[in-house]
Amino acid sequence: MKLSNENIIHTKNDEVEYIQFRKLLEYSDIITHAFSIGKDVNFRSVRTIKNDEKEICNREKMLKDYTNLCENLGLQMRNVVKPMQSHLDKVQIVTGKVLKNEPDIYVEKYLKTDGLITQKKNIVLSTTSADCILMMFFDPETKTIANIHSGWKGTYRKIAVKTVEKMKKELGVKPENLICCMCPSIRKCHFEVREDVMELFEEKFERSIDLSKIIEKQKTEFNSSTEEKWNIDTIELNRIMLIKEGLRPDNIVDSKICTVCNSDKLHSYRVEKENFGLETAIISLK
Repeated sequence: MKLSNENIIHTKNDEVEYIQFRKLLEYSDIITHAFSIGKDVNFRSVRTIKNDEKEICNREKMLKDYTNLCENLGLQMRNVVKPMQSHLDKVQIVTGKVLKNEPDIYVEKYLKTDGLITQKKNIVLSTTSADCILMMFFDPETKTIANIHSGWKGTYRKIAVKTVEKMKKELGVKPENLICCMCPSIRKCHFEVREDVMELFEEKFERSIDLSKIIEKQKTEFNSSTEEKWNIDTIELNRIMLIKEGLRPDNIVDSKICTVCNSDKLHSYRVEKENFGLETAIISLK
């Protein structure tokens, strides 16, 4: 079953599957983008410190999957720039490649970085996720793109807001011109947290955002444990923050896909546990 809906198109070409946002496809003469689909692909790689056989195989598989996806989209895998994601709020501007003939993956420059921005053509910005929200930004006026990773910790730290602020301050981007597309991720239906995390969100946002429909306590009949739990809508929370930052509501596009509900097609940490794989979102200026 395809995942296509009013906001996204699910494509399969030569065994390579991905979704694309209809809104961004309107600018296909300027940008190329995609979010990978499939349990057979895995963009997860460990740092090859020990260089054992498993680590080397993982990296080779990751590079092969990047190559297949990039080639299918007319991109060059060696132009991929991927941050070393750490569930923080650091966002960097990419002005060029660090490595000449191979992708910038696990390079020290992007240590503890969860977002990338560029105005350089042919640079392929990549982020990875197994439930967290990956967001792709595009400003048609200044020809600026961004790609960020926002799990619950990144959402709590307002990485999306900080990305817009950096684009505005350093690159002259006007928020009202920005398009933001939110890739498949865990949704409110499955993102349940304990009281400590719930309280963090309440303390951070309750004065500025109406949380009545964003944070909801689970009803007893739906909670199999004796411990109280809450569900949080991080998609809606990010959407509201972006609107407050100046983005137009119609320029914030959600894929409407839950990774847990579709774990037969997408990697999900909540489902796969320690053996989780990673999907990737990529975006590049032509």
